[in-house]
Amino acid sequence: MSTQTTDRDIKVLGIVGKGLAVALAVCVVMVFFTSCQANEEKVMQNKKLQVVTSLFPLYDFARNIAQDRADVSLLLPPGLEAHSFEPRPGDMVRLNQASVFIYTNSAMEPWVQDVLKGVQNRNLKVVESGRGIAMTAGHEGQAQGKKVGHQQGHDYGGGDPHIWLDFSNAINMVDHILAGFIEKDPINRAFYQKNADAYKAKLNNLDRQFKEGLSGCRKNVIVHGGHFAFGYLAQRYGLRYVAVSGFSPNAEPTPAGMVKISETLKANGLNHLFYEELLSSRVAEAIARETGTSLLLLHAAHNVGKEEFERGVGFLDLMQRNLENLKRGLECPQP
Repeated sequence: MSTQTTDRDIKVLGIVGKGLAVALAVCVVMVFFTSCQANEEKVMQNKKLQVVTSLFPLYDFARNIAQDRADVSLLLPPGLEAHSFEPRPGDMVRLNQASVFIYTNSAMEPWVQDVLKGVQNRNLKVVESGRGIAMTAGHEGQAQGKKVGHQQGHDYGGGDPHIWLDFSNAINMVDHILAGFIEKDPINRAFYQKNADAYKAKLNNLDRQFKEGLSGCRKNVIVHGGHFAFGYLAQRYGLRYVAVSGFSPNAEPTPAGMVKISETLKANGLNHLFYEELLSSRVAEAIARETGTSLLLLHAAHNVGKEEFERGVGFLDLMQRNLENLKRGLECPQP
């Protein structure tokens, strides 16, 4: 056997060498692109969504879904009554820098459409969290009162916009917010889905607590010395609801409306009158004095005070307080 290298062998070795070089180059390129892709995904995972919400319930829903994957802020300053809110120039700046904007519907936030017309941010995902949820008409107390102040043109179209106070509606709102987050940040889809499922489970548990806690009560009428905000809650748990004024909190109660509230309290032997957060309790206090009843807070969760906001009080916390006060006011069985 010859030990000399032939020309043919040299050519073969050359071809093999070139092949190895090409294969090595392909491997290097593949590693490079794989590394780049991994780095890009890591950057996307570390990049937080900038989320702006209109009202407190939406703020709390959003922060529970997104957790550390988003910076969630609230347009409504803590302590300000929601129906009195008017967007400021600085709010436009925030929306132009945001990834997602979440609001309830055009009835609850009638200013939204005008504000969005001025937003230049084409990448802004707008989430109408109340989309597809039918608003119910008010019942007792809805038509009482005359609108005053700058809210005179605030038209709810005959429907109750406080949809989050039916917890099944709140679950639908969470789903709409979840869909918006996934559209803007699909890489973190599983994370958002897991958190949304966990929060919806808490809402379902809260619903069960209300059903059990408000069953077998001696009284079944919620008498409210404020605007008509708790119709959904009352309807879901089979209670009557009477409010001193209509949907607008700026409505002045009429003398007839005040008399009706007083008569309802006396006719049903009620010892408690409910009042609401962040609004003057002047009317409720006057009725309480006239009827000899005591006042209990019923929180509609439009917004919270500054101190509560800084403590991180959540929607579920507010609703648990409502349940305790309702059980007391309606004389429900205690465990």
